[in-house]
Amino acid sequence: MFDDDRASRALGIELLDTAPGRARARMRITDAMVNGHGIAHGGYIFLLADTAFACACNGHGPTTVAAGADITFVRSARCGDVLIARAEERVRYGRSGIYDVSVHRGDELIAEFRGHSRTLRNAEGADS
Repeated sequence: MFDDDRASRALGIELLDTAPGRARARMRITDAMVNGHGIAHGGYIFLLADTAFACACNGHGPTTVAAGADITFVRSARCGDVLIARAEERVRYGRSGIYDVSVHRGDELIAEFRGHSRTLRNAEGADS
């Protein structure tokens, strides 16, 4: 799935490792990702966390998508920072799941993301 993720790859996101229910992804904040306050735009941090979430919940095999997600920003990131998102499955039940993603700069927590997944009934995604 990640190999076909043009959005994540265009931003330079690298998949470090993945296993069913887990994934780690890395991204360097570039000049193009900084907002008018001189800090990383939250949308890019969300996208990094969402990418790790997607890889973790798709590690089980069937096509799985986000049903919802939220993020809490704890610290700012700046141009040049390398961020790592670590996704962990909390629970899967039926076609649904809950995943937590922590985004770090070294040992510093930048953001916490919680994603809710939904496994599709068919590969075309006609029924979510």
